[in-house]
Amino acid sequence: MAIRENREYRNFPMVETRKEGEEPSYKVEGYASTFDEYVLFESDGVEYKERIVPEAFEDCDMTDVIFLKDHEGTVFARTKNKTLELSVDDKGLYTRTDLSKTAAARQMFEEIETGMYSQMSFAFTVDDEEYDERSHTRIIRHIKKLYDVSALSFPANPNTDIDA
Repeated sequence: MAIRENREYRNFPMVETRKEGEEPSYKVEGYASTFDEYVLFESDGVEYKERIVPEAFEDCDMTDVIFLKDHEGTVFARTKNKTLELSVDDKGLYTRTDLSKTAAARQMFEEIETGMYSQMSFAFTVDDEEYDERSHTRIIRHIKKLYDVSALSFPANPNTDIDA
């Protein structure tokens, strides 16, 4: 994966909304971010955590966000053409994605549906944050720009998943 400097990547669950026995709608939905605290990594027995506050997405630039696989390659959906919808609710950053428009996007839907990609991540820049040394927790207070939401192979947060 080509990680870009000055961007951060996170992983959270998505949910496919098709009922059993129905033809695929090629839509996936879920959360690219939640407001729950989570462990980023552990080092020498110390857990380093992160939490995004609910206000972090206020005034966040989400004008052209894309849906990718592993933060690179083919664009499967985007906010500009309304195949990707983003909103913030009490739980976090909610995504609804239409993967019906291209053969590559439909293939991505199948990979999500079969569990090949079972988690999600997002890329962003931070505008305001603090670090609590006592609890080893980074608190993100404002996200300046959201670049992508991605289906991911190996997430930083192993507790996320996708239901299809």
